Amino acid sequence: MLNLNHKKLKAWQLAIQLYREILLLVRKLPKEEIFNLTSQIKRAALSITNNIAEGAARKSAAERKRFYEVARSSDVEVDNCFEVILTSAYLNKEDISVAEDLVEQIFRLLSAMIDNTK
Repeated sequence: MLNLNHKKLKAWQLAIQLYREILLLVRKLPKEEIFNLTSQIKRAALSITNNIAEGAARKSAAERKRFYEVARSSDVEVDNCFEVILTSAYLNKEDISVAEDLVEQIFRLLSAMIDNTK
């Protein structure tokens, strides 16, 4: 694997942790959700890591900022999936607490990265 700068970013490192947490959580979801909610939350979590990596590789500040904004939007998408999971009573608040904390940390870090990209 390449030793690239995005791997040093705390937001990317936390997003990788979040993806691992999501993989564990989706195993607890009902089988009928495998093509809907399970697939959606996994894609959104993966999108966070991918967009941070791609943004960090861009030369222009505008492009970096845009990819970080997309990553933050995917983070919000994961948060929304948690709301659906809780509302549907598939899991409880304790089940998602670690992942939920990671979502909040990633959101804050990406917001700061967006604000500081010039």
